[in-house]
Amino acid sequence: MQSTQTIPLTIYTESTPNPESMKFVMNRMLTNVVVEIRNIEEATVSPLAQELFTFPFVKNVFFSNNFVTITKTLETDWDEVIMQLKEYIKQYILDEKVVLNKSSTTVAHDAEIDTEAVAQIKSILDTYVRPAVEMDGGNIVFRSYEDGVVTLGMQGSCSGCPSSTITLKSGIEGLMKRMMPEVKEVVAEAM
Repeated sequence: MQSTQTIPLTIYTESTPNPESMKFVMNRMLTNVVVEIRNIEEATVSPLAQELFTFPFVKNVFFSNNFVTITKTLETDWDEVIMQLKEYIKQYILDEKVVLNKSSTTVAHDAEIDTEAVAQIKSILDTYVRPAVEMDGGNIVFRSYEDGVVTLGMQGSCSGCPSSTITLKSGIEGLMKRMMPEVKEVVAEAM
């Protein structure tokens, strides 16, 4: 006789370098793609995000792997809302509701093939940068490379984070310049 014991869902929070963002981490996968939703209009890809945006203090919702990062309004105190959000998300997952619509899990493939430099930049981001940034509840996305300038998009807790400029210039730019001398500068995409 086989035991079909279900592992109980656990959810815990982690603060991020962005004081307005909180990472809600689960002991099960939510998605295999990275999705950032900045407002209720963009939330059509995620029933969970649609529901989270009904909370008046939710400004941004970011999904990756086994966590959701929520960015709140400035006037809201985490101490007042964290338990409410934690319980809401936990119940939503326990009810086995849809987190992301199927269409949002389809990864778009670029029609053009990356240059050798772009492929190297993406490899550096995937290997050295993205894992560290995900630990802080965010993501870094490659946008472009032109004339020695790497442009990156910042998502989740990285978007609007007070320390993101330092991370970008001191951390990522320094790493890129050491590993690829042709890189002159790393900049954030204007939001």
